[in-house]
Amino acid sequence: MAEVKPGKKTRTRTRARLLPTGVADSVGMILALCALTAIFGLKAKHFFELKTFQTIANQIPDAVVISVGVTFVLIIGGIDLSVGSVLALCSAVMGAVLLRTEMPLPVAVLACVITGLACGSINGLLISGLKLPAFIVTLGMMEIARGATYMITGSRTAYIGSRVEVIAEQSLFGLSLPFLTALAVASAGQFALSRTVFGRHALAVGANEQAARYSGIGARKVKWMVYALCGALSGVAAVINCARLGSADPNAGTGFELQAIAAVVIGGTSLMGGRGSVVGTFLGVCIIAVLGAGLAQIGAQESTKRFITGCVIIAAVILDYYRRRLRASSGAA
Repeated sequence: MAEVKPGKKTRTRTRARLLPTGVADSVGMILALCALTAIFGLKAKHFFELKTFQTIANQIPDAVVISVGVTFVLIIGGIDLSVGSVLALCSAVMGAVLLRTEMPLPVAVLACVITGLACGSINGLLISGLKLPAFIVTLGMMEIARGATYMITGSRTAYIGSRVEVIAEQSLFGLSLPFLTALAVASAGQFALSRTVFGRHALAVGANEQAARYSGIGARKVKWMVYALCGALSGVAAVINCARLGSADPNAGTGFELQAIAAVVIGGTSLMGGRGSVVGTFLGVCIIAVLGAGLAQIGAQESTKRFITGCVIIAAVILDYYRRRLRASSGAA
C-alpha cells in the first residue's frame, strides 16, 4: 500500500498550532487598551495628563518582567506561584550585599539575579526531574522564599537609598531605565518564543508533551529551562522593584503571582498550554495598569477595582475558551 503523505493544508494546520498568538489577537488587545484609555480620559479630568502616563510607565516594569517569565511557564502547561516571594528574596539578598558587605552595585545585581535563577532551577528540577506537581512545588517555594526573606531582613524593611535608586533615575528620551529594560525583556521574550528553537519546543511541550517527546524534543530539559528563566526574571524584577522603592521590603511582591497570571491570561496565553504571546502579556499588564489608574482617578474604592479586574480576567478566560473551540472546529473541518 502506498504511503499517504500529509497534504500542504494539513502541514499548515499542524505548523499553526505551534505558533504564538497571532497578530489579530494583539490588534484586539491594542483596541481594548485604546478604548479603556478613551473612557477614562472622558470620565477622569486629569487622566490624559503626561504625569498619569509617566506614573503608569514607572509602575509596570517589574510586573512586565515577571509576567514574561510566567508567560513561558503557562505556555508549557505549568504554573508558578512562587514568583512574588522569589522577588522578595532576591530583593533581600541585594539589600544584604549592598548594606552588609559594601560590595558595588553590579555585584549586588548579579547576586540578585543568581538567587532568582537558583530558585527557578530548583523548581524546574523538582517538576521536570521528579515529576512533582508544579502547583505543590511552587507553593512550597513560595513559603520557603518568603520565610528566607524574613530571616535575612529580620522582618524589617532595609532602606538602601541612593545606591540603588540611581537605577530608576536613569532615563533615555524621557523613558526610565526600568521601563526600557522591561521593553527589552518583552522584546527578547517574544523573539525567543517565535523565532528560536527553544520557543518552538516550549510551544510543542505545552501543546502535547507526549507527542513532543516522540518528536525528539527533550521535554524535561525544556521545562527546567523555562522555570529557571522565570526565576531569573524574578531576580531582574527584584532589581527594578528595589530601585523604585529605594529599599528591600520583606513584603515586596505579595500577590505578584496572581497579578502576573491575570496579565498573561488577559494577554491571550492559554491556561491549557501550547499557545501564547509575550506581546499580548505586555498589553495585558498595560490594561491592568490603566484600569487601576483610571478607576483610582474616578474615585472607585479598592473593592470596586478588584471586582472589575476580576470580571475582566474571567471574561478573558471565557474568550480564550471559545477561541480554542473555534480553532478546534476549524481545524477539524
